[in-house]
Amino acid sequence: MRITRNAGTLFVTGALTLTLAALAYPAMLGIQTTSATSVAVIANPSSGPLTEADRDFVVKVRAAGLWEYPVGQLALQKGTTPAVRTAGQHLVSGHAALDDTSRKVAKTLGITLPNKPSPLQQGFISTLSADSGSKFDSDFANILRITHGQIFSVVAKIRATTENTLVRQLADQANDTVLDHITVMEKTGLVDFNYVIVQETSIPKVPAVNLTPPPPQPGEPEVVLTPPAGGTSLPSAGASLPAPGASLPVQPSPTPTVG
Repeated sequence: MRITRNAGTLFVTGALTLTLAALAYPAMLGIQTTSATSVAVIANPSSGPLTEADRDFVVKVRAAGLWEYPVGQLALQKGTTPAVRTAGQHLVSGHAALDDTSRKVAKTLGITLPNKPSPLQQGFISTLSADSGSKFDSDFANILRITHGQIFSVVAKIRATTENTLVRQLADQANDTVLDHITVMEKTGLVDFNYVIVQETSIPKVPAVNLTPPPPQPGEPEVVLTPPAGGTSLPSAGASLPAPGASLPVQPSPTPTVG
């Protein structure tokens, strides 16, 4: 099923590329700012020089999990095929692991992270929450394939250019996770590649207010994306999918926790 044009305009900018005005908190989250991201060194921790692009990347990883983790939960609950539910399983486990690493890196480097997704990212969740049946399956596969395709090159650039060892380790993990998620989306058989390619390369202007996650409030508990019950062990992206009607080996916790 081809996803609708209205849905496309909603999630085309979900690449999670951002520019930060200060070390403490991001000022904007949006793909159109990619070329403006500075390589200026903003700190010199023991793990190596930290640039604005490095800092942006740590926040990108956190922001991605804040909307993709609950969307993965939706796929486990609402997916009508084993392939869609398996893709949801990979989202939940992958982002739980990435979130743990990004929070540790951010704490070490003094980077403040959001606890809620941006309005645009929340829109992705709302769209998929309202979907059902085969429309959910199709929108889920295409939305996530577009956003992961957009962020894939960003991860590669950071991995190739960062001098900070902690950011480099996070990029290694993110690269593996994003590739895995691209693969499981494609294995659903629902990805409209012609449409996806257009959406990945046609970037509209979006108001900054829609791209910026709300900053954490003073004393606000940190949201933690908890690993699925039984750990984060997953079938590989290339493994055979479960038979129709078969139960999945890993189920997520119903909601993120705060710590």
